[in-house]
Amino acid sequence: MKVKEQIETLREELRKHNYNYYVLDAPVISDFDFDMKLKELQALEEKYPEYADPNSPTVRVGGTVTKNFETVKHEQRMYSLDNSYSKEELLEWEKRVHKNLGNTDVTFTCELKYDGASISLSYENGVFLKAVTRGDGFQGDDVTANVRTIKSVPLYLKDDYPSKFDIRGEIVLPFDGFNKMNEERIKQGEDPYMNPRNTAAGSLKLQDSALVAERPLECLLYTIVGSDLGISSQWEMLNKARKWGFKVPEIAEECKNTEEVLAFIEHWDRERHKLPYETDGVVVKVNSLQQQEELGYTAKSPRWALAYKFKAEQVETILEKITYQVGRTGAITPVANLKPVLLAGTLVKRASLHNADQISKLDIREGDTVFVEKGGEIIPKIVGVDFSKRPTNSVPTHYIEECPECHTVLRRKEGEAQHFCPNDSGCPPQITGRIQHFISRKAMDIEGLGSETVELLFKEGLIENYADLYVLTKEQLIPLERMADKSAENLIAGVKKSCDIPFERVLFGLGIRYVGETVAKKLAKAYKNIDALMAASMDELIKVDEIGERIAESVVDFFENEINIDLVNRLKEYGLQFSLTEEQLEGQTEKLKDKIFVVSGVF
Repeated sequence: MKVKEQIETLREELRKHNYNYYVLDAPVISDFDFDMKLKELQALEEKYPEYADPNSPTVRVGGTVTKNFETVKHEQRMYSLDNSYSKEELLEWEKRVHKNLGNTDVTFTCELKYDGASISLSYENGVFLKAVTRGDGFQGDDVTANVRTIKSVPLYLKDDYPSKFDIRGEIVLPFDGFNKMNEERIKQGEDPYMNPRNTAAGSLKLQDSALVAERPLECLLYTIVGSDLGISSQWEMLNKARKWGFKVPEIAEECKNTEEVLAFIEHWDRERHKLPYETDGVVVKVNSLQQQEELGYTAKSPRWALAYKFKAEQVETILEKITYQVGRTGAITPVANLKPVLLAGTLVKRASLHNADQISKLDIREGDTVFVEKGGEIIPKIVGVDFSKRPTNSVPTHYIEECPECHTVLRRKEGEAQHFCPNDSGCPPQITGRIQHFISRKAMDIEGLGSETVELLFKEGLIENYADLYVLTKEQLIPLERMADKSAENLIAGVKKSCDIPFERVLFGLGIRYVGETVAKKLAKAYKNIDALMAASMDELIKVDEIGERIAESVVDFFENEINIDLVNRLKEYGLQFSLTEEQLEGQTEKLKDKIFVVSGVF
C-alpha cells in the first residue's frame, strides 16, 4: 500500500473509532489498540509532512500555542434566550406565539439547557473550519485550535450535510471528568476548581491546546444556522445533525402542546440531578423553522424560543456584615458579606442587597441567618431571613447617608431605587470605574491594560480620566511596580491601537448612564457622528428607536457637562473614531423617514 493511502486509511479508521467512543459511547476496540494506531499515524505524518491535514485525528492531542485569541465576527448573530421561571410565564409566551402566527397549529421541541460555554462551529463541504465563542453575540474569540482537541467535535462530516453552515452548542465538562480533575489538583496540593461551567469556559482560552486536550471536555450541539439547509423543523435538525456525526443529546422531545411541554419540564426538574452534566432548565422552541422565521427576533432574543429555568438551589448562612460599594455612575450598592457557603457548585461569600428598599422590605440585619439563592443560577441574592434565629441584640439596618469613599452626602432621585454619590469628578471609585469601563473589552478593548493597572496609574497621579491614557509615556510607566520594559511598551501600543475602535464602541466607552452596547449602536446609526449627537435635544433623541425619556435625559445631561465636552474634544485630538466609517454609511438613506406602513394579518 502506498504511503498516502496508508495515512488516509489510518485517518478514516481512527475517525470511526473516535465517533464510536465519544459520540455513540460504543467503542469497538480497546484504548490500547486505538493509541497504537494513533502513534502509527503520528509517525507517518512526521516522516511525510507533505501529506499534512489540519483536521487529522492527530490534532486531537493538541500542541498549538495561541498567544492572542483573534476576535471574529459571527456571520449570523448568536442571540441570547428570554428566561421564564413559572408555568404562567410559559403559557403567556405560548399565547403570544399563537397570536403572532395567526392562531395556526404549533408544535414545540423541548431540550435540556446545558450549563456550559456557548460555541459556534463552522463547516464547509463537510470539513471543520473554525470555532468561535459567543462573545457579545455579534463577535467572539477564535478558539479553533483548542476546540479541535475536543473528541466529540467531528472534523469531517458524513452523509447528506449542507455545503456550508454553522452549528451552535455548549462546551461542557461532565461531572465525572470534573471530579477527576479536582482529585488530581488536590493530590498536587492545588486548589480545586469551583464548578464545571467556569472550568469549561476557562479551558477554551488556555494558550496551549495540549492542555485543553487533557481535559475531558464535550461539545453538545443544538441548532444549525445557514441557508439552503434542506431542513424544515428543529426536530429534524437534531436528528440530521446526529447523522452527520455531531454529539446531539438524546434527551429531547417533540411536543404537540404546552401540556406535553410542562410534563417534560416537570419530569426533568425531578430527574436532572441524575444527569452527567450541569443543567439549569429546559429550552422550548417552536418546532417549524418556517414559523420561527415568521416570529423573528426582538433586539436580544428569538421570539420562537424560551428558556424555562429550574428553581434555583437555596442555602442558609449567616450575614456577617453589610458594606457599600460605589459604582462608576455613583450608584451605591449594599453588599452582604456572608459566612462562606457552597451554593450550586460555587463557594459564595458575598451577595448583593440591591438597595435600601430591599433591605427594609426583607428587614435584613447584620447577624441574621439568611436564605441565599442564585438568581438564574448565576448571581447570589438574599431572598429571606430566618427570624426564629435572629440574635436578641439585633439592631435594624440604618442605610448610610454619606458616600463610603469620599463622604459626600448621598442623593436619591424621586422614582429611583438607588442612592447616588453626586461627586462624580472627585470620588475615586467613580473615576477609576469610568476608566475601567472605557478600557473594557466591549468598549475600547485596550490590550496590556487591566483594572489593577488603572488603579495603580490613578493612585500614582498619572491619570485622572480616560483621555489621560493617550498621553502616557514609557518613561512614566517604567518606575511603576510590576511594570517591566515590555509591559510598558505593550500598554502604550494597546492605547494607540484603540484609536481604530469604531464609533459605536467609543460611544459606549464614554460611560453615559443608561447607554449600553445596543443603545450606543442605535445612537451612532441615527446621528452618524459625535457632533450631531452632542447637539441633539431631548425631543429629537426620543424619536430614535428604543430611546426613551430616561436615556434621552441622560445623554443631554452628559453633553451639557463641560468636563465631558472637554474629554470628548481631547479624545478627538488623539485620533479616536467619532463618526461612522464610509463603509458603515454606504447604502444608508432617509427615503423611508417619517413614513408610516400598516400591515394587516400575519406579515
